[in-house]
Amino acid sequence: MDLQKQPPQTHAEPSPPAAELRASDAERDRIADILREALAEGRLTADEHAERVEGVLAARTVGELEVFIRDLPAAHRRRAAPAFAAAPNRPTTGAIPADPDENVVAVFSSAVRKGRWRAGRRIHAYAIFGSVEIDLSEALFEYQQVVIKTVSVFGNVEIRVPENVSLRGTGGGVLGNFEVDTLDSAEPDAPVIYVDGWAVLGNVEARPKRGKLVADILDRVRRKVDKDLRKHLDR
Repeated sequence: MDLQKQPPQTHAEPSPPAAELRASDAERDRIADILREALAEGRLTADEHAERVEGVLAARTVGELEVFIRDLPAAHRRRAAPAFAAAPNRPTTGAIPADPDENVVAVFSSAVRKGRWRAGRRIHAYAIFGSVEIDLSEALFEYQQVVIKTVSVFGNVEIRVPENVSLRGTGGGVLGNFEVDTLDSAEPDAPVIYVDGWAVLGNVEARPKRGKLVADILDRVRRKVDKDLRKHLDR
């Protein structure tokens, strides 16, 4: 009797344990809140609280974070998972002005906007036989919704955003390339960046810059913890 050969069985790589997953800023914020409550309840001294908060800010994985609260009752209460809501595909009506807060223009030249700068609600980028680079990875977001209108004619527009924001794109190319990576942040208050426009014999692309997160989120955690600690010490 002929036996058919069975294909070799392949085994998928096991997923890493939850404790080994990289920690997010939202998870650090949650741990900091638990430590603040423990300080207010008298479960931790001011020195213990300060030492643990320093460790929370330096922790890289979920497991490293849990170490700082495993002896506190709040760590063992069942938490309801927050409901995830994707960012809207278009900005909220009336949230974005018609006139730009800033124009970035390159005509037979190059223009770059990067570093620690304040992003307005509307930015216009024009590359005519030129190159425009807009790097938001270290920018300060004063508004949750930001629109970047792009026009590239025989030019190139590159937009880089932090990994923990939401990103949407609406546009197209005429003998050109219009490419926007769709991102959805797990944080409800994270900025939403909308990239609109056209590429005519040119290129427009927007994508996350790996390893870069919105610095404002971590700054807010640090300021919140410092403020609560000062209140406790002033009592």
